[in-house]
Amino acid sequence: MLEIEFEDNPEKDVAVLRPKGDIDAYSVAEFRQSLHEHTSRKRLVVDLSQVMFMDSAGLGALIGSVRRIREHDGSVTLCSSRQPIIRLLHTTGFNRIVPVRDNLEDAIAALDENQ
Repeated sequence: MLEIEFEDNPEKDVAVLRPKGDIDAYSVAEFRQSLHEHTSRKRLVVDLSQVMFMDSAGLGALIGSVRRIREHDGSVTLCSSRQPIIRLLHTTGFNRIVPVRDNLEDAIAALDENQ
């Protein structure tokens, strides 16, 4: 089961999307929809620290959302300290497209660096 929380932090001018659970073929539609709802944000962090598993469907949803966010002149970073997720993002080269950091504070700082 996938749960998705959203936090708007006007103080830091950033929105944070926090999926919890597995992102796979069964849950990717919900994840994709939640990402789509926030593609007009100028600064978005996707916090994957509570994602236990993500397959290629989840990765595809992320790639599509990154493209849409950038089309709206926004920027996005990811954060996670979970090794299986980090390994997936590094193995696929996703971390060369989008900054991936270990924690939320560093992910927000990476947004600041990309402005």
